[in-house]
Amino acid sequence: MELGIGMFGDLAFDQTTGKYKDAGVKIREILEQVKFMDEVGIDVFAMGEHHRPDYAVSSPEIVLAAAASITKNIKLASGVTVLSSSEPVKVYEDFSTLDLISDGRAEIFVGRGSFIESFPLYGYSLNDYEQLFDEKLELLLKINSEENVSWSGKLRAPMQNQTVYPRAKNDGKLSIWRAVGGTPQSVLSAAQLGMPLVVAIIGGMPIQFRNLIEFYKQEYKKAGHDVDKMQIAIHSHTFVNDDQKVVDGYFHNYKSQMDRIGASRGWAPYTKMQYDGGRSKDGALFIGSAAEVADKIAYMKEIFGITRFIGHMDVGDPSHDIMMKSIELFGNEVKPLIKNL
Repeated sequence: MELGIGMFGDLAFDQTTGKYKDAGVKIREILEQVKFMDEVGIDVFAMGEHHRPDYAVSSPEIVLAAAASITKNIKLASGVTVLSSSEPVKVYEDFSTLDLISDGRAEIFVGRGSFIESFPLYGYSLNDYEQLFDEKLELLLKINSEENVSWSGKLRAPMQNQTVYPRAKNDGKLSIWRAVGGTPQSVLSAAQLGMPLVVAIIGGMPIQFRNLIEFYKQEYKKAGHDVDKMQIAIHSHTFVNDDQKVVDGYFHNYKSQMDRIGASRGWAPYTKMQYDGGRSKDGALFIGSAAEVADKIAYMKEIFGITRFIGHMDVGDPSHDIMMKSIELFGNEVKPLIKNL
C-alpha cells in the first residue's frame, strides 16, 4: 500500500495584524516539506487547488513542477484539479510537461472541488456544473489516450484531428484518478471508466463509506476492467506527533480552519468533543501518535482494501517545524508499520 501526503497550502490568519500568512513563505515551506517527504520515503504528494485568500496555491502544477526539480522518487499529483473550470488541453499539457520534468512521476486527481470560486473567476456558469465536468473529463481522457484528437461537446469548441503535445512518458498516458466526496453517481462513473478512485473522508465515520467503495468495486468488475489494476485511495485529515501536548494543541489550528470554512457554510463552531471523537478508532481524523495513526490506516486497509492512503497534513497551517516532525514520523515510523499490509 502506498502512503501519501496531501496539502492545500492553508494560510494562518493573524488576529493582531488582520492578515493571512504570506503566501510566498508558505509555498517555500511546502517545497522544503516535499523535499523532506522524498527523503523519508513518502510515495505520493498531492497539492490542492483553491482560489481563496486562506489558501496559498491556485496552480498546483506550478508548485509540483518546482517540487519535481528537488525530488527524485515521490509521485507528484494534483489534489485536486478542478476540472469543471479548467481547460482539458491545458491540463494535459501542464501535467505531461511535469511528467517529463519528473521523469514519469506526474499524476492528476480530477474532481469538482469543494469550493466554487473558480467558476465565476474563470467565467463559467454554475448552471452548467454537472455538464462541464462530464464533458471535460471525456475530453481529457481522450487526449490522454489518443495523440490525434477528434471530439465534440456542447460547452466547448470541437476538436478535429488536433494534436496535443508534449506527450507524457508512458506512451503519452498519465495516471488520472477520479476524486470524489461520496456521491454515488461520481463513483459509478469512475468505475465504468476504469479510473482509479480517491475518496475524501474528512468527517463522520469512515465505515459509512464501505458500501460506496464496495459499489465501486462491483461496478468496476461489471464494466470488464482488470481487477488486478484496480486502485482505491482515501484522503483524510492527518497529523502525527508522539507528544500528547502537541496533539492537543493542534486542535486550535484545526478548529481555526474548520470555523473559517464553516462560517460560509452555516456550520456550528467546531468543538473539542468533535476533535476527540474524530481521533477515536471509528472517527475520520488520523491525528495522534505514529502508532495510533498506523493502526487507523491498517483499519482502513482492512475495511476498504485500499491501495493508497493520503494524509492531508496542513489543515490550519501548523508551524513549519511541527509539519516537518509530522512528515518525519509519517515516513520513518508510520510507513514501516504498514508497509506489509
